[in-house]
Amino acid sequence: IEVASETTLTARDMECRVLSIQSHVVRGYVGNKSASFPLQVLGFEVDSINSVQFSNHTGYSHWKGQVLTADELHVLYEGIKLNNVNHYDYVLTGYTRDTSFLEMVVDIVQELKRANPNLVYVCDPVLGDHGSMYVPQNLHPVYKNKVVPVADIITPNQFEAELLTGKNISTEKDAVEVMDLLHKMGPDTVVITSSDLPPRLGDRFLVSFGSKRILMPDGTRTTQRIRIEVPKVDAVFVGTGDLFAAMLLAWTHHYPTDLKTACEKTFSVMHHVIRRTISYAHEMAGPGRRPSPAQLELRMVQSKADIEDPTIVMEATVI
Repeated sequence: IEVASETTLTARDMECRVLSIQSHVVRGYVGNKSASFPLQVLGFEVDSINSVQFSNHTGYSHWKGQVLTADELHVLYEGIKLNNVNHYDYVLTGYTRDTSFLEMVVDIVQELKRANPNLVYVCDPVLGDHGSMYVPQNLHPVYKNKVVPVADIITPNQFEAELLTGKNISTEKDAVEVMDLLHKMGPDTVVITSSDLPPRLGDRFLVSFGSKRILMPDGTRTTQRIRIEVPKVDAVFVGTGDLFAAMLLAWTHHYPTDLKTACEKTFSVMHHVIRRTISYAHEMAGPGRRPSPAQLELRMVQSKADIEDPTIVMEATVI
């Protein structure tokens, strides 16, 4: 009997639960649809709060649906709390357009961290790309002053990293300095998902950077920093940022002190899913025709094996 109770304890201890607060679409893959299946495949329990429920992503000609308010988010969280099932190991958030919703997320994260000080908050601070913002301007100070300070892992692109720190990136040294500034703001893990810096492998690649502060057993701190060059793809995908943040959550969980491997696994999953999607889209569209948004939906279910055990197709360099 004692042995049995011991095994149930370890099973419970090993269960890893993620609260994912993101968009939901009926058709296709974005937000929670992009994050849940891959995390579940990798053994995580995923509790989803849908910040919006749309028919499809907004890259289609038409979309319909509902938006969850900050109050409605609070009501859902209260229900979880009343049943005393508000214990989480991770919180995951992505695209939001509303400051009050974002502030409610911060309140929830802070409360969950009080209940579990080891909780890891993974945040994709979606503000914009290539020099322009695609969320309302007033979200910027909320991310900078409230969200990033409570986040543990963040996945900005170059524009977002520059916006959050007020520093431009034009060299690798700048990128390292920006990541250090972001560490000072709160998060121990920073991955700059894409940059405009010149790749060493040629212009068919994009340069990404990662930095992780690690507390050593002897109490000293060390920082791991990597650079990784990723093949460019000539198509516009939706939901890739959400998949990226989910995979970084999963692979940093499995490799908590090895940023290089975690990033190689994460970027390799992305590569496989995108390759499969692009070849399917071109096949469906026919020769010389531009694939439609429907044809470019991520081939998520078809990529299950790659998500579970990705063949490593790119190597990160320690910097």
